[in-house]
Amino acid sequence: MTTNLSATCEGCSARIEGGDRVGFQDAFLSHVRTEHPDWPYPDMAIRNYADATQRLAPVEPRREQIGTVEVHPVTADRIDDWLSFFDREGFAGNPAWASCYCMEPHTLVRGTPPEEFDFEPWEEIRAKAVRLLSDGRCFGYLAYVDGRPAAWVNASRRSDYARYRLGGDRSEVEPDGPDDEDVIGISCFLVAPPYRGHGLPQALLDRVLADAAGRDARWVEAYPPSQEGDGGPSAFLGRRALYDRHAFEPVRPEGARQLVVRRPVA
Repeated sequence: MTTNLSATCEGCSARIEGGDRVGFQDAFLSHVRTEHPDWPYPDMAIRNYADATQRLAPVEPRREQIGTVEVHPVTADRIDDWLSFFDREGFAGNPAWASCYCMEPHTLVRGTPPEEFDFEPWEEIRAKAVRLLSDGRCFGYLAYVDGRPAAWVNASRRSDYARYRLGGDRSEVEPDGPDDEDVIGISCFLVAPPYRGHGLPQALLDRVLADAAGRDARWVEAYPPSQEGDGGPSAFLGRRALYDRHAFEPVRPEGARQLVVRRPVA
């Protein structure tokens, strides 16, 4: 059999090979279950990881300087740009997260551990993202550098998030807080490796705040790590200092590792 696909296991540096996509997934899953039986990931998460090692773009080094930055909402005419960014560049070098397509906050029910997210094939998660973007239930912005998608922020309404929507729990969690429909929630930043360290999250947040009144929102909130330097699942949610600079105020804890911070719409 001619081998077409291969990748190196991050856990033991073994080379895993397969003749086609399904065979490669099978080989990757077999290797993990045999050589790393303590790994807690479900089978589909491992298959998604295997696919991502072949799909993602090579990691480009960080650029010392970047060109012109433009920020645009992801409307229907920009969904292809968004997909290209998530399919290849956004998670370059990070195949473990590459199947999320920013759907975790929309589909992971409040209180569910994040590690339970990757049960679906990544293609189905991707298709779900397209549907939500198309009908406005997922809303966000792409930052372009010299015309190339370089960073994303999810700034959907809190009522469109499964993870942060309070719904009937509002009276218990935050009885005097705003309604879900009145809040824009910043649930995720993603910056491609070449463009990190150049202030793209700042540019994206500026646009979220500038557009919030036009979206008929009364509040903008975010969910940063409660501890600076947290490299866990909260790391994509923006640093606390980013929100402090824009007068976001702490409201309450969100789980063990996150805070809810919020500011009124100007």
